[in-house]
Amino acid sequence: QVQLVESGGGLVQAGGSLRLSCAASGRFFSISSMGWYRQAPGKQRELVAGISSGGRSNYADSVKGRFTISRDNAKNTVYLQMNSLKPEDTAVYYCKQEIFRDAYWGQGTQVTVSS
Repeated sequence: QVQLVESGGGLVQAGGSLRLSCAASGRFFSISSMGWYRQAPGKQRELVAGISSGGRSNYADSVKGRFTISRDNAKNTVYLQMNSLKPEDTAVYYCKQEIFRDAYWGQGTQVTVSS
């Protein structure tokens, strides 16, 4: 059974930075596609950034140039470096792992950006 545990969220002032981590259990991390999503109150969950098993990344337009997704297959961990944070980045951030035809989600970590 895959388990994803996010960490690194918190309260930060606008313009600040945070780095989220998502540690995955299981044997297939290196061949999984990984993604970070977020959900703000009253809004739908949206893709923030994704990274393929080969390291190719993609980003939502709203975070391009500010956020960077990366992975460390030796540690079964995916990261989201968030710089120049804005109040509109406030949300619960979730990690997602896709392997074969299955998808797994973490429990989420709260990111709050104050103005």
